[in-house]
Amino acid sequence: MEIGSHRELFLDHYLIEKLDHARLQLHEPRDEGTVLKFDQPWEGIHCGYCTMIQDGAKLRVYYRGMPAGTVDGTAGEVTCVADSDDGIHWTRPKLRLFEASGSKENNVVLAGDPPFSHNFSPVIDTRPGCPPEQRYKALSGLDTSGLIAWVSPDGLHWAKIQSDPVIPRKAPFRFDWMFDSQNVAFWSESEQKYVCYFRVWDGVRRIARCESADFVHWNDPVLMSYITDNQPSPTEELYTNQTHPYFRAPQLYVAIAARFVPGRQAISDEEAAELHVAEGYHKDLSDAVLMTTRGGHVYDRTFLSSFIRPGIGARNWVSRTNYPALGILQTGPTEMSIYTNQDNAQPTAHLHRYSLRLDGFASVRADYNGGELLTRPLRFSGSRLDLNFSTSAVGSIRVEIQDEAGRAIPGFAAADCVEVIGNEIDRTVRWKSGSDVSSLAGRTVRLRFVMKDADLYAMRFAAEGGR
Repeated sequence: MEIGSHRELFLDHYLIEKLDHARLQLHEPRDEGTVLKFDQPWEGIHCGYCTMIQDGAKLRVYYRGMPAGTVDGTAGEVTCVADSDDGIHWTRPKLRLFEASGSKENNVVLAGDPPFSHNFSPVIDTRPGCPPEQRYKALSGLDTSGLIAWVSPDGLHWAKIQSDPVIPRKAPFRFDWMFDSQNVAFWSESEQKYVCYFRVWDGVRRIARCESADFVHWNDPVLMSYITDNQPSPTEELYTNQTHPYFRAPQLYVAIAARFVPGRQAISDEEAAELHVAEGYHKDLSDAVLMTTRGGHVYDRTFLSSFIRPGIGARNWVSRTNYPALGILQTGPTEMSIYTNQDNAQPTAHLHRYSLRLDGFASVRADYNGGELLTRPLRFSGSRLDLNFSTSAVGSIRVEIQDEAGRAIPGFAAADCVEVIGNEIDRTVRWKSGSDVSSLAGRTVRLRFVMKDADLYAMRFAAEGGR
């Protein structure tokens, strides 16, 4: 396995050969509260399909506005933006680009062109050589229109690449309700192509993927499969997938998907009426689940349990709420933020923020009595090994580097390792001889982590001076 100098996260079994008295532990994001209320006349109780983007120091969220009385895919829907410097405090720019609810004093970037504001989902194109006027790209549309490709130089002024759909609904891949939630596309650095993930329905909501060299000509879609412990995962309905390259490890695609449970009711008709829930919108449930993929047509569902549960109280136990936004933002030196739509179909509809430590979706955890992790054989580049980890006051991590046969390499045995103690995002591992591992770069090795009362979130072999 070639890992180069990539950061590798421990949120699935990709690197793991064996766990001995240790386990993969899913971590619960911290509830940080409401960050944006959808309370403008052109927004409404069905605002949704949010996309979070970081462009340099600027943070932006795109979302659908859907005023009262508007039907899916019709002219009343608009695409809105809000901006932030920190991911916590958001403001609506007055763009004066489109009229909505009788005024141009608004934050609308697309309007009056149905059905494309229903699920408009932008991305910054990171492909080398991308023309500046096409730096932002988006796909949107429904099964009736197919997916139309859009481009923009600044994320505010948008134009269609062409009038015909770049991904049509056509035989043999002709499912019902194709494209009617977020259609997620991006340039894959690791695969060197554009990829798109979108939802279809064949009695169950599931995800398909297709690929393109130029964002215009796409191959035929392929249904994704789902694996848990090397076996097919239980069948569950996934309304949105939100698959995207994790910003600190772009070879890893993280998918924080909306799990939808149709017909499962948690609150009474009377409770729904008290909350002013739109008619019929308290008959289903949803939460967020965590999946990973590294290209191809398989999602790893190591964790079947909920990643983000509905909040305390009745408001989030309604239909089509708790849907995760696309994209994760770094909101502090050690913190990243995940966003969800909450209180759907209610006057209190809003965007909600959750926080995690960087790389902290999951970890390998060993308890007080200790445990070990052994990696698969791998080859790396770089001169030092950095860990994202935490221990208790009595806990520790030691790292042993083994040869391909599983023998400790002289000078890099666990007994030679200086105990790793503390709680840091990037700590360089040291042995008695120092931290330099460049003599082992390019060789096939294994890593053995000897742990006590500790969590290991991520590791990276890095060049001297690099982070």
